[in-house]
Amino acid sequence: MQVRRLVITGLVQGVGFRYGMAAEARLLGVTGWVRNRRNGSVEAMIAGTPAQIAAMLEWSKVGPGGAVVENVMSETATGEFADFELLPTA
Repeated sequence: MQVRRLVITGLVQGVGFRYGMAAEARLLGVTGWVRNRRNGSVEAMIAGTPAQIAAMLEWSKVGPGGAVVENVMSETATGEFADFELLPTA
């Protein structure tokens, strides 16, 4: 099991990015959370197998229709999650 922290920048708020990421995570069986940040980025913690993490990273580079992703920062993290949640803006 791997855990990664993602910070996605670009036009990623107001386009359904969090909901799209949650749907993709649930489809792939990934656990964790996603939230908007006050600086306009989206932050996520994702946990899963290496293949699941790779698939989520690829999805994050494009996002849902309407998103314009400029950058996806990914770093190793820790945590255990029961499911995939939408968290409030931080």
